[in-house]
Amino acid sequence: MENQNIILAIETSCDETAASIIRNGSEIVSNVVSSQIESQTRFGGVVPEVASRHHVEKISLVIEKALKDANLEPQDLDAVAVTEGPGLVGALLIGINAAKAFAFAHGLPIIGVHHIAGHIYANALVQNMEFPVLALVVSGGHTELVLMKEHGHFEVIGETRDDAAGEAYDKVARVLNLPYPGGPHIDRLAHSASEGVEFPRAWLDNSYDFSFSGLKSAVINYKHNLEQRGEDIVPGMVAKGFQDSVVEVLTTKTVRAAREFQVKQVIAAGGVSANKGLRNSLEQAFQKEGIPFYVPPLNLCTDNAAMIGAAGSYMYQAGIRGNMSMNGNPGLDLKSWSI
Repeated sequence: MENQNIILAIETSCDETAASIIRNGSEIVSNVVSSQIESQTRFGGVVPEVASRHHVEKISLVIEKALKDANLEPQDLDAVAVTEGPGLVGALLIGINAAKAFAFAHGLPIIGVHHIAGHIYANALVQNMEFPVLALVVSGGHTELVLMKEHGHFEVIGETRDDAAGEAYDKVARVLNLPYPGGPHIDRLAHSASEGVEFPRAWLDNSYDFSFSGLKSAVINYKHNLEQRGEDIVPGMVAKGFQDSVVEVLTTKTVRAAREFQVKQVIAAGGVSANKGLRNSLEQAFQKEGIPFYVPPLNLCTDNAAMIGAAGSYMYQAGIRGNMSMNGNPGLDLKSWSI
């Protein structure tokens, strides 16, 4: 990036209240995340109204801490970047209104960032992008293959037709009576088992799209069949069988797309990219392919504001600015959004 810039970034799309200071799109000066997992666990998932209340309570505190940790004052900043969507509309509005108030008070431009673009740009915080880049985005609400031929331009070549991978993990975790969020618990159980139940793979031939609802139903049916026969379920075998199915489909389709589009780099993004089974599978597959593969450190896989600041920095560099009419857009489409 040619020009120096220092961005205050804010993220409140779901159940993390986060603020970060990013310099030049690649340097994390400070990164503060207030998680609601402890509060939301008792509900077995995220309750939007509860999430919004937590954001209201925490947003000013995390912004103040991000500035304090960076040893910066508002006048040192060049812009404010904030998640515009997608996400929970009530949660988004807390971050957006906080960003607008801060920007107005200090005479700073405001930049609206797509949440998934943020996840992708988390990789820019640890590794320079070489185009064309293929990004596998896997999170609680999204599963997509995104082709980038240059900075800020996103072509969705495959997406889930039903449940996202992370959503399927959480639903299967509930079937196995595991705590929320279910992904880490299933990953741990899967690694503890020597063999897994054989579950189906939804290949959706001649497509880069994904489908996980059938797999989720297969797990539920397997459990019901055992119960009807009076047999006990072995959670580790179910977790391994489920994860093997998800990981094989994600890895196979990502490799096929990387070959077809002759990409120079493959990156993973989103909360499920923290999954050890998926990381190992992708690393091994692309080592064989001879294509560089990168995934952010665990703290940058889950929702955070540093990734929003990274994407916001590139938008700032490109001369893109938002305005005070910005609103929360829970259905913001990556296909029509570009820097």
